[in-house]
Amino acid sequence: MKKSILFSVFLFTVIYFSGCKTETKTDSTKDTVSVAPKSSAKFSLKEAENNIGWTAYKTTEKIPVNGQFKKVNITANGDGNTIKEAIHNTSFSIPVSSIFTKDSSRDYKIRKFFFSFMDTSLLSGTLEILTATSGIATIKMNGITDKVPFEYTITNNVFSMKSTLDINKWNAKAAIASLNKVCEELHKGADGISKTWDEVTLNITSTF
Repeated sequence: MKKSILFSVFLFTVIYFSGCKTETKTDSTKDTVSVAPKSSAKFSLKEAENNIGWTAYKTTEKIPVNGQFKKVNITANGDGNTIKEAIHNTSFSIPVSSIFTKDSSRDYKIRKFFFSFMDTSLLSGTLEILTATSGIATIKMNGITDKVPFEYTITNNVFSMKSTLDINKWNAKAAIASLNKVCEELHKGADGISKTWDEVTLNITSTF
C-alpha cells in the first residue's frame, strides 16, 4: 500500500513538472520582435542620408583640416510633408566617438585632448528654419548651449547647410590649448608658430 502511494506521488510530481516545462516552452514560442514602423511622412531625417562634415584650421596660414561625424541620432521630430518641415524643430545628438578624419591618430587626439578635456561625449541641439535661406542651430557642448546662425539651400531633395562656429562660445579655450599642445609640431607653420584656430566650419547635407 505504501509503495502504491509513493508511486502515485512520484507519478504526479513527474507529470506536474513535465507540465511546467511544456507550458514554458509553449510560452516562448509566443515571443515576438517588435519593429518600429517607418515614418509615413513624405520626408524623414531618420531615413535620409545625413552627412555631418566639418573643417577646422591649423597654423597661422589657416590650413584646413577636414573631417566628419559618422553618426547622428534624430531624437525628436524630423518628419514633414516638405523638407523644410522635416528640418524645422528637429532635435539631434552626435556621439563624438564617431569622429572621422581618415587619420586614426588625429581622431584619437581630437577625442582625447579636445572633447574629453571638456567632458563632452555628445553634441546635441535643435535646428530651426527662419526664412527661405536661413535658420538657427542651437548647439549644446561642454555643458553650454548657444545659438549659431546658418544658411541653407534645397536642391533636388538635398538639404545643404553651412555655418561657422566660434567655439570659444562654449568655453573651449582650455580644450583648444590642450589639443594644440599635443599637436604642437603638426600645427606649426613656416613661421615657426604653432596655432589651432578657434573657428570651425560646419557643412551638413541631408539627402532625402
